[in-house]
Amino acid sequence: MKYPKQNKRAPQTRPAALAVPSYHRILVKHGLIEKTLSIPDAYEVFLKVGADPEVQKLRRKVAHGNKMKHVPALYLATAMALQGMTKQELEALKLRIKEKGV
Repeated sequence: MKYPKQNKRAPQTRPAALAVPSYHRILVKHGLIEKTLSIPDAYEVFLKVGADPEVQKLRRKVAHGNKMKHVPALYLATAMALQGMTKQELEALKLRIKEKGV
């Protein structure tokens, strides 16, 4: 008796979510940008977030050991730094970003 081949993969459930860069998802998750913000604008906001002294301080705590040399680790460290912030700190960060944008 021959068994049928099972070459078919399950269809992806959310292909649209994969089309959005990780920095965009990180910022949306923490409420720093709207989901509808364009990708280039989101990247500018991500750069401002990464340049913020409070985020840099938290990112250094996350990045124990040697300095990170590849870009995905930078995204991960920034995401972890944002995750470690309280709601008040995130709101203050959002205000600082808006001040820099003006």
